[in-house]
Amino acid sequence: MLKRPQNLAAPSSVPARSRGSSPKNIVAPCVPCFERRGTSGGSPLVRNDPSAEQRAVLLEGRHITYTLKRSSKRRSIGLRIDDKGLTVSMPLRASEGWLNEVLQGRAGWVVEKLDGWHARKQPAPSWTDGEIIPYLGEILILRVGAFAKPLQQVGDELRVTDEGSEVHVERRVLAWYRKMALPLFVARAAHYAPLLNVRPDSVSLTTAKTRWGSCTSRGAVRLNVQLVKLPQYLIDYVVVHELAHLREMNHSAAFWRVVESVCPDYLRLRSELKAVGLR
Repeated sequence: MLKRPQNLAAPSSVPARSRGSSPKNIVAPCVPCFERRGTSGGSPLVRNDPSAEQRAVLLEGRHITYTLKRSSKRRSIGLRIDDKGLTVSMPLRASEGWLNEVLQGRAGWVVEKLDGWHARKQPAPSWTDGEIIPYLGEILILRVGAFAKPLQQVGDELRVTDEGSEVHVERRVLAWYRKMALPLFVARAAHYAPLLNVRPDSVSLTTAKTRWGSCTSRGAVRLNVQLVKLPQYLIDYVVVHELAHLREMNHSAAFWRVVESVCPDYLRLRSELKAVGLR
């Protein structure tokens, strides 16, 4: 399933473990911490100055800046994301290799959380005349006034009759999105299903806050109505992703091979979709 972040909790610590063992009982998975390991195999970071340090790292093809904080009291590496961005807290003496392993291991999580905060900062539409309405990767201009029809797209304008309420305009536009989305999603699923050798039982809309799409083991594919705002190639990627779950109900290497069979540039598309953010 394609997910977006749900919440941003405060970081917690994970007890230290012996070298080579697996992490256990991570209490707060939304803000992961990683237990301390030995510093062999890399140069230790021994600093007397505990002040914060600004750094940058390449995660999933994107340059991410973050604040690094060290503490002699820490025995774990903690990642926290808030309105100030990514903050990494780590023991005073820890290897660069361990730090890089943690960041790369949680790259997807970091990018998703940062995108989530970015989306929250975006102003909500005003639903007034002149507002920008995204549709299939293009921009429509919302026109609110005295029109013959309750709602109609004319060229690059989406015209809605003015009944004196922004709530009314919002409901009209959201209903239009749903009307346009479902037949398009059904058609794209019908196009890709034979290529993937699958037969979905149904294709329906969802207004989930955290997922672009989902697929059940019984073949029910649900696609977020917000997708209709995006370019069709991103819609197609999500459709392929969910249909591929009818062959592999996981995100294993086998699953991604199924996706790649009809979407060879899925890595680029996945990264672009994450950058868009679900609003």
